[in-house]
Amino acid sequence: MFKNDLLAGQRFLITGASSGLGRAAAELIAACGGQVLGAGRNAERLQAAIASWSGTGHVACVQELGNADATADWAKDLAQQHGPLNGIFHAAGTELLRPIRMSKQAQFDEAFGSAFFAAAGLARAAGQKGVMVDGGALVFMSSVAGSAGKVGMAAYSASRAAVEGMVRSLACEFAPRGIRVNAIAAGAVQTPMHDRITQGAAQEVVDAYASSHLLGFGEPGDIASAVVYLLGPAGRWITGTTMAVDGGYLCK
Repeated sequence: MFKNDLLAGQRFLITGASSGLGRAAAELIAACGGQVLGAGRNAERLQAAIASWSGTGHVACVQELGNADATADWAKDLAQQHGPLNGIFHAAGTELLRPIRMSKQAQFDEAFGSAFFAAAGLARAAGQKGVMVDGGALVFMSSVAGSAGKVGMAAYSASRAAVEGMVRSLACEFAPRGIRVNAIAAGAVQTPMHDRITQGAAQEVVDAYASSHLLGFGEPGDIASAVVYLLGPAGRWITGTTMAVDGGYLCK
């Protein structure tokens, strides 16, 4: 399915490309022949990531994402500089574990900033002339937390549920141009973010968390495969959906 010329001649914007899920997806897109505009906050890590990808012509885009207007303007500028996009994968995000009684506006802004506001800005840019080709695809990172409750994750869960709701309406709005819009609801994937969440937790707590996934914790490549599937020709008839890639978490 993932031939080295699958995405040849196509250009993709990947946020969060310096680590974790974004980096894994960017690496697979590059291995399939696509050009990657990789966005991240840390220039050094971003350059190191790009140096490890197959192919040439990849671009490092150092950018802080969290404001819809600024994100839309930035994405539009990128398309003007490098050419229209065939696809966007928004992987940038932040973890937030805090009881609602301790959550203030700053925590809500943090949870919604990179997850929802930036996603909305990317969608707004994609709807403007010259930013995305007709027949392109948008994929937004979500989480099982958007559908399943967990103590201390009210703000985080709400931000992911907002992304999934937006995806359904965007699919309707972009359908006349043949642009597909989907989300991926991930379970626990072993990334630096996952390590920060589980760091310091008792081993029995981590084991219980792993056992809540029928197939155990995932790897970044599990998400990357789903991303390329949705961005590529195999996903041509899929839009407005949230694909659960969660090792069986939601079915328990």
